[in-house]
Amino acid sequence: MVRLLLGIILLILAFLALKLIFVLLFFRHEVESVRRKDPASKGPFEIVFLYHGLAAIIDYRIAHFFYNARLYFLARLISQVSRWTTGIEIHPGAKIGNGVFIDHGMGVVVGETAVIGNNVLLYQGVTLGGTGIEKGKRHPSIGDNVVIGAGAKVLGNITIGENSYIGANAVVVKDVPPNSTVVGVPGRITKQDGKKIDTSLDHSHVLDPIMETIDELEKRIKQLEQK
Repeated sequence: MVRLLLGIILLILAFLALKLIFVLLFFRHEVESVRRKDPASKGPFEIVFLYHGLAAIIDYRIAHFFYNARLYFLARLISQVSRWTTGIEIHPGAKIGNGVFIDHGMGVVVGETAVIGNNVLLYQGVTLGGTGIEKGKRHPSIGDNVVIGAGAKVLGNITIGENSYIGANAVVVKDVPPNSTVVGVPGRITKQDGKKIDTSLDHSHVLDPIMETIDELEKRIKQLEQK
């Protein structure tokens, strides 16, 4: 009985060691991306075994291989199993660059024709989706070094330029130029190339156009009351 338990423990340890070596060899860009972008990470062992975002990317890479080999059912099966285990759904037909990090990840959806560049950071609840049932390219293309905040929806065949920031819960349905900050529903550019688009905006990095409108209305009401 003791030998059996020792044998099982050794097999588990061997499996964990092989997985660690495999991931560090073939997915080192993703592991390094997690270490750079998540200050809570404590080391490669934790990242490899406990980060669902990394697990979803690894599952996607495998599913994408079978998708390119036209084994569509097997590819979708892998992606659906990954969805059940990680809470992240990435269609195997999507194209994803190196160093992509999905932080927390629950509820993230990436559509079939979506394109994601290198070193992109996605937070929980992000959707890279379509706007209808049209064929062809119907999902967004995300440039390098883009950050998309929690709950943001980027919809349709649009392009998000490199080094841009999409604020939490923003809904983006139009192209975004590089080096831009987008917030609100619908998404509005509040910064580009480090400069505020509207000089009346305050000094915060991410601005809420809805709250700005409410503030302007409150000021107007006060002025009318004074009159």
